Amino acid sequence: MTLIRTTTLLGVAAEAALAVPGVTGLQPRLSRRLAAAAASPLRNATPYDTSPKAGIRAERAPGSSGWHIEVRCVLAGGRRTLDVAQNVHDRVAAAVISHLAALDAVEEVTVEVTVTRIATRRDGG
Repeated sequence: MTLIRTTTLLGVAAEAALAVPGVTGLQPRLSRRLAAAAASPLRNATPYDTSPKAGIRAERAPGSSGWHIEVRCVLAGGRRTLDVAQNVHDRVAAAVISHLAALDAVEEVTVEVTVTRIATRRDGG
């Protein structure tokens, strides 16, 4: 059986999501943002100095041999949110399935997309 690294899946999913037109970034979950904020004075970094992978969560789907991928993204204004979210869903699913197939690991993949914010020009996005 091929070893599937969660960190590799995070990278594959993040790359696919960020390639979608209308996606301006990925946003980590609140718990990760709070941890980064608490650690920042200790390592002299900004609270949001996190990897794009931080906006992706990959875990084994409960009760199956498949994967559940959660994508938290920030979108640019001026586009239909539903269309961009659907595109993120489809591209992330295709990229992860393709990656797993390259490892000879045919597994079910579910993708959940959450739009956390729509950036406006005032936001700098």
